[in-house]
Amino acid sequence: MKLITAIIRENKLDHVREALIDAEITRITVSRVSGHGQQIREEIYRGKKVIPDLIPKIKLEIAVNEAFVKITLDTIIRAARSNSTGEVGDGKIFISPLDECIRIRTGETGSSAI
Repeated sequence: MKLITAIIRENKLDHVREALIDAEITRITVSRVSGHGQQIREEIYRGKKVIPDLIPKIKLEIAVNEAFVKITLDTIIRAARSNSTGEVGDGKIFISPLDECIRIRTGETGSSAI
C-alpha cells in the first residue's frame, strides 16, 4: 500500500479529479494548502508589484494498493500538467509507504480497507 500526495494548481483540480474517476480511482482527500517552490508570480496590489510569499495550491491524498500506483501517478501527471512539456508551478507528487489502513466502520485492515 502507498500514500500518494500530489500538490497541484487550483485550476487543475476538476480536470485531475475527472481523470482519476475515469481511471476508476474514486477515493481521494482534497485540501487547500499554500506554499512556494520555484514558481514566482507577480501580482499588483494597490498599484504596486508584489510577489506573494505563499501561493494557493490543492493537495490530493490518495491511498492505493500496489496495483494502482502507476495508473494513479500517470493519471495525475497527465491531467495536472499545463501543456505537453509542463511549466514551473505544475506541482509535485510524493509517494510514501503506507504501513496500515483501518476502516473505522467495519474494523477491516490492510488493502481491503482502502
